[in-house]
Amino acid sequence: MIDKDTLFALSLFPYLGFLWFLTRSGQTPRLALIGFYMTLVFVAVTIPAGIYAKVAYQQDLANVDWLHGGAEFFLTLSNILVFLGFQQAVMEYKRKQ
Repeated sequence: MIDKDTLFALSLFPYLGFLWFLTRSGQTPRLALIGFYMTLVFVAVTIPAGIYAKVAYQQDLANVDWLHGGAEFFLTLSNILVFLGFQQAVMEYKRKQ
């Protein structure tokens, strides 16, 4: 049986493929694309934060509020950028019509 950490690591490959196709299409709003890439920053921050939570506090990341909140900030930022990018694209599309 695959554990959650292995599954988490393996999920990175489909996401990288998604980013590759999204980038190559040239149709994704730039700000939204930056938001999707920011998800990788979230992952890059979450992994060491989770390790630190285990080593320093003997807890899962979700149980160390200041670390968890800091890591989740990057996911929130990513979501905001994706939203703003697509909102901007919709407004531009409506303006052209």
